[in-house]
Amino acid sequence: MGRKVTVATCALNQWALDFEGNLQRILKSIEIAKHRGARYRLGPELEICGYGCWDHYYESDTLLHSLQVLAALLESPVTQDIICDVGMPVMHRNVRYNCRVIFLNRKILLIRPKMALANEGNYRELRWFTPWSRSRQTEEYFLPRMLQDLTKQETVPFGDAVLSTRDTCIGSEVCEELWTPHSPHVDMGLDGVEIFTNASGSHHVLRKAHARVDLVTMATTKNGGIYLLANQKGCDGDRLYYDGCALIAMNGSIFAQGSQFSLDDVEVLTATLDLEDIRSYRAEISSRNLAASRVSSYPRVKVDFALSCHEDLLEPVSEPIEWKYHSPAEEISLGPACWLWDFLRRSRQAGFFLPLSGGVDSAATACLVYSMCHQVCEAVRRGNPEVLADVRTIVNQPSYTPQDPRELCGRVLTTCYMASENSSRETCDRARELAQQIGSHHIGLSIDPAVKALVGIFSLVTGTSPRFAVHGGSGRENLALQNVQARVRMVVAYLFAQLSLWSRGASGGLLVLGSANVDESLLGYLTKYDCSSADINPIGGISKTDLRAFVQLCMERFQLPALQSILAAPATAELEPLAHGRVSQTDETWG
Repeated sequence: MGRKVTVATCALNQWALDFEGNLQRILKSIEIAKHRGARYRLGPELEICGYGCWDHYYESDTLLHSLQVLAALLESPVTQDIICDVGMPVMHRNVRYNCRVIFLNRKILLIRPKMALANEGNYRELRWFTPWSRSRQTEEYFLPRMLQDLTKQETVPFGDAVLSTRDTCIGSEVCEELWTPHSPHVDMGLDGVEIFTNASGSHHVLRKAHARVDLVTMATTKNGGIYLLANQKGCDGDRLYYDGCALIAMNGSIFAQGSQFSLDDVEVLTATLDLEDIRSYRAEISSRNLAASRVSSYPRVKVDFALSCHEDLLEPVSEPIEWKYHSPAEEISLGPACWLWDFLRRSRQAGFFLPLSGGVDSAATACLVYSMCHQVCEAVRRGNPEVLADVRTIVNQPSYTPQDPRELCGRVLTTCYMASENSSRETCDRARELAQQIGSHHIGLSIDPAVKALVGIFSLVTGTSPRFAVHGGSGRENLALQNVQARVRMVVAYLFAQLSLWSRGASGGLLVLGSANVDESLLGYLTKYDCSSADINPIGGISKTDLRAFVQLCMERFQLPALQSILAAPATAELEPLAHGRVSQTDETWG
């Protein structure tokens, strides 16, 4: 009997409620896995419907369409002769579960519900799902008639069980379960499970990849075994970015690393590993073997199928690799830029509109779009047909092929410096120079007429005229005069976002980009509904310190010398009158 197994995991850019698109990407990943010799394929969490369906999980249509996609997968010749592990919501006895559905050759082997739900921070899984609480127990799940006709099965096992093939044993974890204090892989491994799988919907946070990789490698260091991690990628229609990072590990070492940031909709990792390496590794750990002799056993679903083949003695096995991490500045350069691309192509808008002030925050936001353009051009150069089709749709030119990031940036990014009588020449020059270097279509305008008109309305109605503090006004007057400038900029931004392409004879509208970092939000140093009010804010979760490191990286990597003077300049809102033509108001002295 053979002992070498080829397994596959993947990262897919699934979109909430895009059932047809999600189906095609799942089929493509299975096809790639089979082509590479894999006999087991793992996909991301809730890949059939998309992770971010939110309250649509309450709708019976979401469950129905998920079952229809599952039926299409079962029926497809692509899924034959490979164990397929897919994620979808399942209603069992009127309770909704987040499940893995594992099938082979038109037979459902097991429906494994998630046992630990993520319910903190950005996650609210307990709102839509119930955790399966009966460890090592299964019951019968009665298949809907549409599946009974396909599988010729009336019921299938539902619950906490493992698969026992002819040559090995496979156990499932789902995302959050890896992060719990007593993960299922601990007891599964002690009970003889040799291949652990984890289907994730894990979003990007700076420096999170280290924790994710450490958890997987430590799991297999202590217990031995193969560990596959799949993950969602892309923005899924929401403000989170799921960053891929699929991986395959064995006995504490990494054997396959997926990209953390990529514009590819489908990415498949495979590795060929020797089961005997697991068995010999475990045999040497006496403390593990003592614990294994006392563990309670899992229900086993017997599968008449082997992941290995008889003639594998000469088949080469994969070699361990060292995980390559991005620096935090590189993560900012790549992650939010990928998210911007996903959001732009899915929204069917023609580009972005960014109020560019000449400061670090708006410059960083402009650099993210420029980084996006670099990644798009690189993906097209590598022959990615989906990216090429999307960019042609965005610019409304069927024959267009982007080659130069600066030229592409000029098509998809409009920047605007909105001057007032309190703006300095230095910030205007810095904004214009950066726009020239990244190639954005740049507009310069004055908001003074609009500000004076609004203040004039107030004076006409009340008979009073507010003054800045330097002119003898009170604190309330001073703050109101600052805020009206900031809010006018928001109104102007949306007007130009909707009509600036029209004025140039081009079709489509623009998404307004915000540029408020997380420190400003935490401190409350902002005007409500000013130009930080936007369609999307790609730096909203990034600190000023990390942003400055990112801007420094862009200056060096993209050769943008304008960023040097932006980094060196004092941060200022420029909402109070200048002192002898120079800035007197800085963020550091605000208080």
